[in-house]
Amino acid sequence: MKKIISVVGARPNFMKVAPLYREFKKYDDKIQHLICHTGQHYDEKMSKIFFDELELPKPDFYLGVGSGTHAEQIAGVMVAFEKVLQQEMPDLVIVVGDVNSTIACSLVASRFGIKVAHVEAGLRSFDRSMPEEINRMLTDTIADYLFVTEQSGINNLHHEGIREDRIFFTGNVMIDSLVHYLPKVEKSDILQKLSLSPRDYILVTLHRPANVDTEEGLKGLFGMLNRISAKKKIVFPIHPRTKNNLEKYGLTNIVSGNILLTDPLGYIEFVSLIKNSLLIVTDSGGIQEESTYLQIPCITVRDNTERPVTVTVGTNRLIGTDTGKVEKAVDEILEGKIKRGHIPELWDGHAAGRICKIVAEFI
Repeated sequence: MKKIISVVGARPNFMKVAPLYREFKKYDDKIQHLICHTGQHYDEKMSKIFFDELELPKPDFYLGVGSGTHAEQIAGVMVAFEKVLQQEMPDLVIVVGDVNSTIACSLVASRFGIKVAHVEAGLRSFDRSMPEEINRMLTDTIADYLFVTEQSGINNLHHEGIREDRIFFTGNVMIDSLVHYLPKVEKSDILQKLSLSPRDYILVTLHRPANVDTEEGLKGLFGMLNRISAKKKIVFPIHPRTKNNLEKYGLTNIVSGNILLTDPLGYIEFVSLIKNSLLIVTDSGGIQEESTYLQIPCITVRDNTERPVTVTVGTNRLIGTDTGKVEKAVDEILEGKIKRGHIPELWDGHAAGRICKIVAEFI
């Protein structure tokens, strides 16, 4: 019996590990699959995602690291995860995405000579000012098995000198979750709760430091959103970082009445909002993928993206942080000038199955 530990740390990780958990259950006779939650992000919403929405079991290990600076989080995860590995000595550690827990657990596993698999490997924004970019690059250097979501990831890994026999093009586990939970999404009543009609609102999520960490930046963003909301209602599940900065700079009163601010939502409710929106304005990574699969126009308020297939193949437009250009792009969509995209290769709901089959063959 081989032992595998999958690591989750922040909200997007849950949706990536859930399909792996389901697939590994098919290998119960040869693989013991355990889940370690580092506690990098943990609140009531996350518990709801774990136990109710994503049908995941209670984590086998909860490290309770909590928030802190980049260095504090990584150090805290490393110290706590080291104790788990000393106790369990698994045959493989699976890390997903690009959060601090991803690189921290990879480093500790490498120190113990335990093989590491990185799910969502090879993605690059080529912006080293983003902590996630450093986490991605370092994790890919450490990992023994690199599971890639799109062709750009393969190209990046080749360019960085990663051996071909470590790279596997398996597709996107985030899309696995999306496909699996669509029946639940269809039954969501979030539109009724928020008094919304399908295709009659714009969904907004903005939280990256470059967009929301300065008073000037927030004034520019909400000036733009206020003007857009005069043409079409905006729904904005507001990230704690964005909300805290609005309060910090005394800007809560600048939000238009046609912008509906909500608390962060659960996965099912949020996907329902994506699926039924007219368009999305975001600086998130994962939403670029989900909107591409659901064929919803997406405007990304960033100068770069680590998911270029959403632009070259999908429905995403990478506009940059100039609010004038963002507003112009929104106006074009409201006028009916909509980019038609396609679903990328292997984004078919079966990525986790391919990953688990490879893992079962190699470990």
